[in-house]
Amino acid sequence: MSQPGTASGPSPQAKLVMSALFCDVGLEGELIRALEGEFGGVDLVSERLPFDHTRYYEREMGRPLHRRVLSFRDLVTADSLVEAKLKAQALEARFGRPGGQRRVNLDPALLGLHNFVLATHKGYAHRIYLGKGVYGDLALIYRDGGFRPLEWTYPDYASAPMVDLLDQIRAVLVWQRRGSRGGKRDAP
Repeated sequence: MSQPGTASGPSPQAKLVMSALFCDVGLEGELIRALEGEFGGVDLVSERLPFDHTRYYEREMGRPLHRRVLSFRDLVTADSLVEAKLKAQALEARFGRPGGQRRVNLDPALLGLHNFVLATHKGYAHRIYLGKGVYGDLALIYRDGGFRPLEWTYPDYASAPMVDLLDQIRAVLVWQRRGSRGGKRDAP
């Protein structure tokens, strides 16, 4: 019998996590409804977190920038990250300004038992090409009871508040997977 995640077994299930950066807080309600319409119900919406790790997005979106992190209720397969990135990009365009400037930046990611992988269109040595112009960026690994950053992890994803939030989402994933396996334990 094949094990989950092997070449002949099913793709491991993960939590789809979406980070939304924005300046206009008036967009939040409509944005969350649009995300739920595209990806299904959410089981976590973080509080509004200040985004001050870089000024990269300020010229396009304004300031002060805020982040909300959403976790979606339904588990997804690990091979769904490409489509999630393309759908997120379409939503960015839908919420954009007439000149094409974004009012929101959406970063989909997959949170699994052992790692947190962001979707990006930018290739780099540590990013794996997944298809359709999308790369998987291994941002965090789960070790010693918590998510740990790597040398290339963006500072905001390596920050204690973000890691704590992702650890909470992982606990929900463990609970969901345990329930779907008839009470069998998942690996820590």
